[in-house]
Amino acid sequence: MNSANIKRSIVRNGQKTSVSLEDAFWDGLREIAAAQKSKLSTLVRQIDQGRQGNNLSSAIRVFVFNQLRGQVSSSGYAVAQQAAEHAEMR
Repeated sequence: MNSANIKRSIVRNGQKTSVSLEDAFWDGLREIAAAQKSKLSTLVRQIDQGRQGNNLSSAIRVFVFNQLRGQVSSSGYAVAQQAAEHAEMR
């Protein structure tokens, strides 16, 4: 598993800055942006505006983690709910 950080330049508040993230987080960020029908830069701007004290790279990691964790929790809940409904039908 390759966990090297990839540094990419983004424009933030009209200025170029670099963000260093592992490939998995860049991939997750792109997937979330696509699912929201949003540009990657727009999503990063929203994360940047909502962060509280931590650096941008950390804020992006936390955002991606929470988004994907929410998807897993939701799908896990749906599977459990379907199993319960199926058991009630028997």
